[in-house]
Amino acid sequence: MAVQTRKPKPIAPQAGWAVYLRTSSDENQKPELSRARQRFAIEKNVLERSDKPLIEEYVDVLTGKSPDRKGYQRLLQDARAGKFSHVIVERADRFGRNDTEALRAIDELHEFGVAVRFANQPDLDPMDPDDRVLVALSFTLARRESSLLGIRVKGGLRAKRESGGYIGQAPDGYINVEARTTHEEKKLYGRTAHWIELDPERAPIWRYAWDLLLEDRLTLEDIAEALHARGYRHRSGRPFIEVLKDGRRKANISSLSNVFHNWTYAGWIVSERCSIPPKTLRGSWEPLVTTEEMERGLAILARRNQRRSVRRTQDYLLKGMVYYSPAEGRPTIRLSGSTSNAGRSGGGTPYYRDARAGGISFLCTDVDVQIPTELRKIQIDPDMIPLIRASYTQELAEKLGHAHPDERQQLQAALKAVDEEEGRMARLLASGRITEAVWDSLWAEWQDRRSKLRQTIETLDEARETHVSNLDSALGFIAKIGVLYNGLERADQKELLRQVVQQVIVNAEGTIRLELRAPFAYLKELTDEIREVSSRLEGSERGTKTDSPETVRNGAECSSWLQDSWNNRNLSEQSPDLHRSVFIQRIQFPYHAHLVRLSTLD
Repeated sequence: MAVQTRKPKPIAPQAGWAVYLRTSSDENQKPELSRARQRFAIEKNVLERSDKPLIEEYVDVLTGKSPDRKGYQRLLQDARAGKFSHVIVERADRFGRNDTEALRAIDELHEFGVAVRFANQPDLDPMDPDDRVLVALSFTLARRESSLLGIRVKGGLRAKRESGGYIGQAPDGYINVEARTTHEEKKLYGRTAHWIELDPERAPIWRYAWDLLLEDRLTLEDIAEALHARGYRHRSGRPFIEVLKDGRRKANISSLSNVFHNWTYAGWIVSERCSIPPKTLRGSWEPLVTTEEMERGLAILARRNQRRSVRRTQDYLLKGMVYYSPAEGRPTIRLSGSTSNAGRSGGGTPYYRDARAGGISFLCTDVDVQIPTELRKIQIDPDMIPLIRASYTQELAEKLGHAHPDERQQLQAALKAVDEEEGRMARLLASGRITEAVWDSLWAEWQDRRSKLRQTIETLDEARETHVSNLDSALGFIAKIGVLYNGLERADQKELLRQVVQQVIVNAEGTIRLELRAPFAYLKELTDEIREVSSRLEGSERGTKTDSPETVRNGAECSSWLQDSWNNRNLSEQSPDLHRSVFIQRIQFPYHAHLVRLSTLD
């Protein structure tokens, strides 16, 4: 006997009020003043007129667009525990600016017997159908206000940037300055104006660092040592040189490099997000270095960077694609790239391996060298393309048309039936047996039916044309894939493999096998069928000596024999709809744009 589990009944809430106060994190006014105003409205309009006690107050200083507010989440948790029976907020938008989340929370509170009220409209019940429309509208307007505020802020920042103002925290060597504006300036800048100035304490440090760089004698490590010798530190207090426990000295040169690449020190505004390149928008602050000095410093760093010997990491050709097959029928194991003795001058020896599978590993060179040979196996002879296209076209008609042999005929018959029905009704209209209004209604219906039927017929024709076009693209590519692969750069070889190959399977002997993506797996299978059938036909002709070789290679004859062989596959035992669906999946060609680009690189 099955045991029925019932949903536990919610805990009966304790009679009382929970007050929720929220201020936005970006409000200019002081949060405590905003909360005081909210609290005053709640007490005057609701709490003083209620006999229920105040149980708890929940406070958040965060935008209402986010439901991840600590006070808000704690309120919901206490409501589930039955700690109070009513929640009061100043206005609906204080509860949340995400209308979906806020209404869902109100419904959840209602399930636990907790009612939500608003101090500016105490009689408004969000569970009443009519009142709920007003509540939902309040949330929608709040979200609109939030969106408009974001647009206005972005617009203000853009206007300030275009007028030469600096946005954000000043870089080391500068300080942010804020000052109240005059009555006239208030119209332009608001109550306060913000700008940056040279820091009298920090600016000399970075001017000295720039002088050392422009001498073009010291490396960044040497510049850091010189700054450290004078007792200078970063603004954060971090030293330019750190002495490690083992006595080694570590130079913090990343911050030095960032400063030497920052166009702010030359007095220019640069923003990748706003597509502002260097030397296009002059800032309103005093530059620490001249534009010429900035360009000379960048040239010095660029020249040094070219001299640096970049340590190359191993480039795994089959990264994420190679799998180990321990035995037939057993699951494959994904192999990852691993390099032994990576600290050697030559970069170590790369392997495809999986330490969890008993230390299985294969040299990358032994695996990668087999790829061209395997690709040549799937490459087709251009002379076979007409046979493949003929066989494919016949199969396409079989799967997309013959699986439902009367589909197109039914559509054509339906179109003819509409014409005949229209003719009969026209005769009835002429004899006065139906009215003009009935005729107009029927005529509109006939036009609609004609449009849908013709569109369906066009869709069937377009589907066939698309599949044939995709086949031609795939055939043109696979006919030269082996040669193309060998002529590509390493990066393009990796892209080609990822577009054509689903997996590379390695057996215990280290021999690989390629599992192809659609439609290349289908084309390889179809090519193998054609080769087998052509071989049989040639053998038959050699035995009878009745026909010429040209007859042996007749596309129609080969396609007919191939189709008979194809129909005996396991797929044909399935339902026609499933057979057609599987076929379409096998011939899809979603990689056309990538492979067309690769095919032009030879």
